[in-house]
Amino acid sequence: MYQFTYAEVVEDSPQEMRARERDALAHAIEMLEAAERHGSQSPEGQAALNFLRRLWSIFIEDLSSEGNDLPADLRGHLISIGLWALKEIERLRSGAKESFADLIEINAIIRDGLV
Repeated sequence: MYQFTYAEVVEDSPQEMRARERDALAHAIEMLEAAERHGSQSPEGQAALNFLRRLWSIFIEDLSSEGNDLPADLRGHLISIGLWALKEIERLRSGAKESFADLIEINAIIRDGLV
C-alpha cells in the first residue's frame, strides 16, 4: 500500500484545504464534547481520543514536511500544540486526567484560526 503526504493527495486550493481542516477539527470537537459527557473510558471517549490522535498525527506530519508553505515559526508553534495534544490524549486515555475541556478549547481556537 502506498502512503502519500497530505500535500500530494490534496490538490485543492488553500482555502478548500483549510475548510477541510476546519471541518475535521469541528468534527473532533463534537466528539470531544460527547466524550466530556460520557467520560474518557466510555466508547465515546475512546472514539474521540482515537480520532483526535489520528488527526493531529496527520497535521504534525504535514507541518513537518518540506512542502509545507507555512512560515517555519508558525509550523513550529503548531507542531508544539500538536505534541501537547497527543500528550493530553494519552493522559485522558490512561485515566490520569478526566476533563476534555482543555483539548476542546485549544482545538476550537485552532479551528477558528483556519480562515
